[in-house]
Amino acid sequence: MTVESVKPATAEAPELREPPLAGGRVPLLGHGWKLARDPLAFLARLRDHGDVVRLRLGPKTVYAVTAPDLTGALALSPDYIISGPLWESLESLLGKEGVATANGPLHRRQRRTIQPAFRLDAIPGYGPIMEEEAHALVERWTRGEVLDVTAEAFRVAVRISARCLMRGSYMDTRSERITSALATLFAGMYQRMVVPLGPLYRVPIPANREFNRALADLHRLVDEIVADRRASGQKPDDLLTALLEAKDENGDPIGEQEIHDQVVAILTPGSETAGSVVMSLLHVLTEHPDQVDKIREEVKNVVGDRPVAFDDVRKLRHTANVVVETMRLYPAVWILTRRAVTDTELGGYRIPAGADIVYSPYAVQRDPRSYERHTEFDPDRWLPGRSPELPKYAMTPFGVGNRKCPSDHFSMAELTLITAVVANAFRFEPAPGSDNRTRIGITLRPRRLLLRAVPG
Repeated sequence: MTVESVKPATAEAPELREPPLAGGRVPLLGHGWKLARDPLAFLARLRDHGDVVRLRLGPKTVYAVTAPDLTGALALSPDYIISGPLWESLESLLGKEGVATANGPLHRRQRRTIQPAFRLDAIPGYGPIMEEEAHALVERWTRGEVLDVTAEAFRVAVRISARCLMRGSYMDTRSERITSALATLFAGMYQRMVVPLGPLYRVPIPANREFNRALADLHRLVDEIVADRRASGQKPDDLLTALLEAKDENGDPIGEQEIHDQVVAILTPGSETAGSVVMSLLHVLTEHPDQVDKIREEVKNVVGDRPVAFDDVRKLRHTANVVVETMRLYPAVWILTRRAVTDTELGGYRIPAGADIVYSPYAVQRDPRSYERHTEFDPDRWLPGRSPELPKYAMTPFGVGNRKCPSDHFSMAELTLITAVVANAFRFEPAPGSDNRTRIGITLRPRRLLLRAVPG
């Protein structure tokens, strides 16, 4: 589906409409107050007002898209670019020259540089590292201690990403720094997105100082990683080497800022999203012990008595469906924004040039118009022929088009392997002080999940 640029109204082209304005705005903050207080419920209710709805965030008008087909059209159309409140809030972390935030020719060149690392035929090369890290979780969790799932999930996600894509042993201590910094940064960036107070975030109050310290530490860490690789003189066949040897459109080496921003883009969004999904998976395994039984039965049938290996992943279909259903109900990336670069239309509504557009995969993937028993956890809904045909773009956990996450196959292999390994070894019980309520930041995850891993 494509989105055509707006043309003058004719007898054949009806007048474009103004999207309806959502109710409930408050002075000065507009709908930002509701978006900050209960964003998931607020965004889900917008579908009752139409496929495209106007919002006010402070002084800005923002357009919310609620229909699956229109979110796909939005993502695929050249009339919109990666920009808007979400990406502006991320610029201090991701910069403007990394693959996550770049647009146009720069983005296309960067994807060509990193895509070989994520080709389907490249993924088995990461298998031994994924296996090692997944089984290391089991070894560490057999000590019987209460698990801080946030720390454990981020740690394994960071280590797999860093060891696979920037091969080296230097990540052991640095992974802890990345985990700590990301927890602070992504919480602060969500607040900056929904309540855009600009200069007030530079006032030296404790929250702003903590945010700035975490940001500075992460950028120092990236500079250390690049400097260590260069000092080593080594050129392993990995993504970091590809970046250090990449050329720009003129055949010259890419600049230092682009290298820095690309390494940040490798380490942070992927680790944050994968870590968040691991947390949600452990929450699901705790809440649905019957799924632990089904995963164990599948592992026994596929693997037997030996340890689960990477090569088993493609045969673990129910385990993969547990991962997919978890991403449907608890998508790490739950809100996305775009910006119109020209006067255009979406679903018959006028979208002016420069307008910011927001949509929520969380709301789309729980839409009762698309899913029967839309709030129920049911991995079997993904069995062939089980469910009626879904509307196009009703389930896009890795995005669509040229902004689709390049590491989708990498992530599915990683998440399926981890789920199979830990479910085969443990049952999980909540520990005192655990809080599995949803924590809302730039990504979505349980607030403070504390678990006991019970062997057997």
